[in-house]
Amino acid sequence: MDQTDAMIDHLVLATPDVARTAADLADDWGHTLTPGGAHVGRGTRNELTGLGASTYLEVVGPDEQQPDPPFPRPFGVDDLAEATLVAWCARPTRSLDDVVARCAALGIDLGAAAEMSRARPDGVLLEWRLTMPLLGPPHDGTAPFLIDWLTSPHPTASLPHDCRLIALHLTHPDAALLRAVLGEIGDTRGIEVGDGLPSLHAVIDTPRGRRELGVSR
Repeated sequence: MDQTDAMIDHLVLATPDVARTAADLADDWGHTLTPGGAHVGRGTRNELTGLGASTYLEVVGPDEQQPDPPFPRPFGVDDLAEATLVAWCARPTRSLDDVVARCAALGIDLGAAAEMSRARPDGVLLEWRLTMPLLGPPHDGTAPFLIDWLTSPHPTASLPHDCRLIALHLTHPDAALLRAVLGEIGDTRGIEVGDGLPSLHAVIDTPRGRRELGVSR
């Protein structure tokens, strides 16, 4: 899959234990993840690895160095018993606000964009705008949330790319609607959408062979 201009910014593998999940992936894939940083005030941190070109995998979960936030942590990590592919993020080729409006007109409200930031371990501050993931029914993470990295360097610029995303398979109760929304966001190469119960399924080439994340229905 040539991802040079593809819309997939990153996949979100949420977990109750970042260190354990990162170690499990390193053992299975033969590739060590890179510490990303803490989401201050949200109670989470992440580890990352490149998946080719400008796409990456984010392993996100509770940050033991932060106090418990007064609200649920992002991506439903408080309720997870094991690592789960819960969402994916798209990077629009046009204005984020314009794309949000166009998607709402089609029938999927991605919500307003919020500003976020985190510091990399090397001290570089990353700042971005993004919509919140739609983790509940009817989408259950299959409709992407959107991101604009503003003037920050893209995370993939500092990540190894020993692994590569081959395909992202989505099923949705209204596949035609989801396809129309993805068409408004950008290039859909490498993304397959079918009708069915909501599910995400990623196929990834690793140093130890082809691996899969998520459940294919």
